[in-house]
Amino acid sequence: MSALGVRHEPRGGDSWEALVRLWEEMDWPEGCKVEIIEGVITVTPPPANRHALIAAEVTRDLYSAIPDDWGVFQRQSVAIPACSGMFIPDLLVLPRAVLLESGSEYYVPAAAAERVSEITSLSNASHDRIVKAAGYAQAGVPLYLLIDGFAPGGPTVTLYGEPSGAVYRVLRAGKFGDVFRIPAPFDIELDTSVFPTP
Repeated sequence: MSALGVRHEPRGGDSWEALVRLWEEMDWPEGCKVEIIEGVITVTPPPANRHALIAAEVTRDLYSAIPDDWGVFQRQSVAIPACSGMFIPDLLVLPRAVLLESGSEYYVPAAAAERVSEITSLSNASHDRIVKAAGYAQAGVPLYLLIDGFAPGGPTVTLYGEPSGAVYRVLRAGKFGDVFRIPAPFDIELDTSVFPTP
């Protein structure tokens, strides 16, 4: 299944605020992921089973390593106004208190994240590889884990860090099947051999 983009041309000088208001107030299809990507509201169907299994494996590893006052969230929106983005990472790690202190019922600032992960789908892999990587870096998210089952050379795992502007440095890269080390503050090893391939 593929994503559907909805372009909205707001009136007046408050384009980001108007776009977010539309995103919050519209009656979107239940179960779908609704994001703002480069100023376009994008509706994506629920994830495939393979996607859900990978998310569950990574979540299990993360909960063994994070502090008790942090959480791992799968449906939490993060705002990046500087790049006209409202992303819903497949996995978001941040202190639980941020959810209540963010000033919004529906999203948190991406800058509050300790780590985000995206698990590609065939229809939106380029968003995860390019647009979201740039947006998360621009927001200053310390670590971005990209699990890319649709990479051109075969399924890969890439950990990005040290954001500068809209660019990350590649900290580690490997293929499905490798044991993949995630550094502090997580300090865990992901056994990617359990990740199902497309």
